[in-house]
Amino acid sequence: MPTSEPFNTRPGAIVVVPFPFSDRLAEKRRPAVVVSSERLAAIGFIWVAMITSIGRGDPDAVVAISELTGTGLSHRSFVRPAKIACIEPARILRVIGALPQPDLVAVVDRLHAFVGTPSSSLARSL
Repeated sequence: MPTSEPFNTRPGAIVVVPFPFSDRLAEKRRPAVVVSSERLAAIGFIWVAMITSIGRGDPDAVVAISELTGTGLSHRSFVRPAKIACIEPARILRVIGALPQPDLVAVVDRLHAFVGTPSSSLARSL
């Protein structure tokens, strides 16, 4: 069921959400960037990618945030496009800023690389 949009759910918005851990049934309040379209929000869901201050790991699995101005973040941070969550807009605690456009493009490109762009090639791999 669609929910109301109390906050900015446009791609690139940096929000604070209870982000789920991938290895246990718990969540942590943290910043995340909206990576889904407004069309998905219209049906009641938002995809967010985790933001962290730790930039280690596979270089293809992190995107450094190039400029903190306007992001609402206080420390050097990184987006992890491999760690996404599907949430309802009502789970957004607050909007703190926006990701610089070049960084959003890099995050979306990484998402496409993980999923694979043509749906026919994804279907063939199943």
